[in-house]
Amino acid sequence: MKITALLGAIALSLALQSTPAAAITREEATVQNATLVLRELQSMPDLQIPDLLLNRAEGLVILPGTVKIGLGLGARFGSGVLLVRRPDGSWSNPVFVGTGAGSIGWQIGGQVADIVLVFTTRSSVEGIGDGKITLGGDASVATGPVGRTAMASTSLTFDAEIYAYSRTRGLFAGLSLEGSGIFVSDRANRRFYGRRMVPSDIIASRDPPPVPAPELVSEVKRITMAAVRHPATGSAEEPPAAGPTTPPAEARTYPMADPEPGAEPR
Repeated sequence: MKITALLGAIALSLALQSTPAAAITREEATVQNATLVLRELQSMPDLQIPDLLLNRAEGLVILPGTVKIGLGLGARFGSGVLLVRRPDGSWSNPVFVGTGAGSIGWQIGGQVADIVLVFTTRSSVEGIGDGKITLGGDASVATGPVGRTAMASTSLTFDAEIYAYSRTRGLFAGLSLEGSGIFVSDRANRRFYGRRMVPSDIIASRDPPPVPAPELVSEVKRITMAAVRHPATGSAEEPPAAGPTTPPAEARTYPMADPEPGAEPR
């Protein structure tokens, strides 16, 4: 009992460290923390999500402060947001989601992880929109390559539908998301938007979202607008040189006075 209480206290303490001190709602704190996770992840050259993968992203799930605890039986739980790339290339307002998973086996410890999932197919994103998706079951998941140029020489064909990135603190070694479920949190969406909204309504809406969501949407837009990579070399393509903005002036001639009128030309 003492060990269980200790693990619970550690997990609660670590989770509270990622929550802003200001008196804000749980959903506002989730959005703020999601923005912070993206900024910090992309500021680490050796750990950031490559531009090439972000350019291909159809959706992003950010799960700040996901908790994993274990004492014989293990559990993972947390909450976060989903943003979807619309057909015109813009990004949707955040849809609140949750995650949960259980495990059986010898394990003890506690861990808090900030997790970012990059979805590369529309079908995997739509799976969450329909209610729930199981990682490794409904959609394949793999550890994502890291570093801005990590994928410069790789093919544009990806084997996994979802690539996972994480920053962990705690006692567990590694991070496995196989079997974890990602599901829509209707209650959180209703509290944040002030009315009941299904995921498709949130994704299609062009209305400005409540604060602080505009900052998160802007951050996602910023990191996914990286230079387009050449498929073979990975080098950034230079924009075409700008042409002249006005047509060239028409050539004009000016007659010159004859210095020796009537004389034969020399």
